[in-house]
Amino acid sequence: MEESSFVNSQSTTPMPLLVDQLDVTLGTSPILHGISLTVEQGESVALLGANGSGKSTLVKTCLGIVPSTRGRIEIYGKDLARKSSVPWRKIGYVPQRVGASSGVPATALEVVRSGLLSRSTPWKDRGRQAHQAAMEALAAVDLADRAHDHVQVFSGGQAQRVLIARALVRNPSLLFLDEPLAGIDRTSRETLATILSSLRERGLTLITVLHEMGELTPIVERAVVLEEGRIIHDGEPPATDHPHHHPGETGCEHLHPHDSLSRVAHHAPVLRNPA
Repeated sequence: MEESSFVNSQSTTPMPLLVDQLDVTLGTSPILHGISLTVEQGESVALLGANGSGKSTLVKTCLGIVPSTRGRIEIYGKDLARKSSVPWRKIGYVPQRVGASSGVPATALEVVRSGLLSRSTPWKDRGRQAHQAAMEALAAVDLADRAHDHVQVFSGGQAQRVLIARALVRNPSLLFLDEPLAGIDRTSRETLATILSSLRERGLTLITVLHEMGELTPIVERAVVLEEGRIIHDGEPPATDHPHHHPGETGCEHLHPHDSLSRVAHHAPVLRNPA
């Protein structure tokens, strides 16, 4: 895989994530109950559990997408209750992927450049610097040679890598990934594992939502297992995948607004700097 200048430098910074006694209720349904956890710089943490356990809701709450009912979240020492103070440029988010749909002829480069957009910089995805940043992010996922191909022709694994590049284009220090292995074949999962291993070696903090660790097992150093909105294990990854997972399971996590590659070239990314 081509080496790019996309490298996360280690520095003395506050803890990437602190969650303290977090409750989340959606409508009248309690989803998360008393969640407390911390994530240190450079850790690779898997959030495990069955469908409906609250994994993706936890991530979306940490990103300010889903409101909390009670508790505190700090990102790099900044209280999420004051969103404008949070260093959003340090954070990357890879949402769950759906199959590429027809209708919007977006190229991989256009999709990745859209990751530079924010409310305060609506034209940030244009110009030479944006092009260079996007190409470096594509190189980090080994897709620089496909920059001008339309995402509609990409395989599921390639499309997932484009979404990762979109999250990487701002050179984040903390990366959230929501079910990155879902719906892609074994070869693509192995490629993705290699890419994430490389990012971790460069100092990125990884928080990954998974049903089962699979090919990502070698890069997961800590597992946080949720069941019915509560943490039932926080520590060494299980020797085998969590027994509550059934490979044939289908269904959606609570509040899963899937993101489509066909939309991101024409809309700001899901995670934006509110400043």
